[in-house]
Amino acid sequence: MAPRSDQPAFLGRHRRDPLIDRISEVAEWLVDGASSTAAMDQTLKKLCEDLCARGVPLWRVGMFVRTLHPDYFGHAWVWRQGADVVAQQGRHSFRTTDDYLNSPILLLYKTGQPIRQRLTKPPDKDESPFFGELRAEGVTDYLAVPLAFTDGSLHGISWSTKEPDGFTDAQLAALEWITRPLARLAEIHTLRHTAGNILDAYVGNNAGTRILAGQIRRGDADKIRAAIWLSDMRGYTNLSDRLPPQTIVKVLNQYFDCQVPAILEQGGEVLKFMGDGLLAIFAIAADDSDIDAVCRRVLTAARATCRNVDAMNAAEAAELAHELRFGLALHVGEVLYGNIGGAGRLDFTCIGPAVNLVARLEKVAAQLGRTVIASAEFAQHCRSEMAELGDFSVAGFAVPRTAYGLRDEA
Repeated sequence: MAPRSDQPAFLGRHRRDPLIDRISEVAEWLVDGASSTAAMDQTLKKLCEDLCARGVPLWRVGMFVRTLHPDYFGHAWVWRQGADVVAQQGRHSFRTTDDYLNSPILLLYKTGQPIRQRLTKPPDKDESPFFGELRAEGVTDYLAVPLAFTDGSLHGISWSTKEPDGFTDAQLAALEWITRPLARLAEIHTLRHTAGNILDAYVGNNAGTRILAGQIRRGDADKIRAAIWLSDMRGYTNLSDRLPPQTIVKVLNQYFDCQVPAILEQGGEVLKFMGDGLLAIFAIAADDSDIDAVCRRVLTAARATCRNVDAMNAAEAAELAHELRFGLALHVGEVLYGNIGGAGRLDFTCIGPAVNLVARLEKVAAQLGRTVIASAEFAQHCRSEMAELGDFSVAGFAVPRTAYGLRDEA
């Protein structure tokens, strides 16, 4: 069972105490934005050390903030005396575990009330296992307090001590007092982090960084050199006719999971999903000094994707009823990378003849029954792995283009 929520009597009382005076400088530092620290873990570490130095005997402090992210529901930072802060991210699946369902922080979220647990008393039979872990560390007193954000959402921070008699009333009041400016600072950090999360999820890490840096006006774009990746699922229309919509969504997500981690691991950036298509780029130095290495990384990602799709086919054969196949075209060229769209609605993407060519090459891959196909501009940097397939007329281009495929692909 979850721990009890007993509102401590001290909360809401503001008695002036010498301890409050000693930590006023810490509170002012928080109000000023904790300018001497850049990240939340650094802020929490300095805050805890400063409170200890001024007479608040802390042993363990945990801060828990919910966020907006497709994979994670929140962040946790845990400080222990004499150690660096440990930062963790909680996946959405964690909310179904016993550790979360029996945690005092969940009760804090539900009630919005502080929770205090004196650990010098014998444990109740239904005490949370978390408190048993604190007892094993020698913790004597535990206080969890809501961090209330201005949008009404509740987050939390917990304070623990090893002092034989636990926290004094003055120390509890000091912790309550310091929590308020900390909540404002945590909200600012969270909003920034959430903005970054959303941009990373929807436009990609590099594009998100550019947007947050102010590159948001329509027409703001840069010419860059890049290896371009464009993939497309074969038989998607037939698949969507045969399978229920929810199953199609599941299949698409699994299919993109075969590609996205492989692309990111090799330094690529996924720009957009177009139904069953995926567009990604791998940036190349302006002087082409790293072009061979970049193209090799792209091929590594391509081979990993092929293996992942094979594994998906083996696992989902019964549901798919036929082998899922895809085509992937690769090219190297100059693209215009930036904000393109209509007034008030923009897309951060890349355009140019190089993108048009890779889209046409993907159609050639379908004609040839090939999975991976590349232009001559790409293949020349991976000659040992690519074989010439011949010249092909490409829509929109006056001169036929030479296409290359993997030597080991039949």
